[in-house]
Amino acid sequence: MGYVLAVTWVAKPGEEEAVAEALRKMVPLTQAEPGCVHYYAHQSADDPRRFFLFEEYVDEDGLQAHAESEHFKRYVAGEALQRLESRERLHYVPLQPTA
Repeated sequence: MGYVLAVTWVAKPGEEEAVAEALRKMVPLTQAEPGCVHYYAHQSADDPRRFFLFEEYVDEDGLQAHAESEHFKRYVAGEALQRLESRERLHYVPLQPTA
């Protein structure tokens, strides 16, 4: 069963472009991870400080491998998180169709 995250970030005032750039770098690197099903980053059309990430991994181990990757450490932990005013991560479980 997949491991799904819906993540909302709000950048500190003036930090939105640096956060956007870190996410632009993260998308192709994360999508290439063997445990990644989907990794999409979005910037709000109404509030450029607000970002939404949709992440799906094959399982919890896929998420763990992502968190331990060099690009996560560099662009998220090393660059983006310090530029955030807030961060919310919600875990979802995909619904399976009934027979």
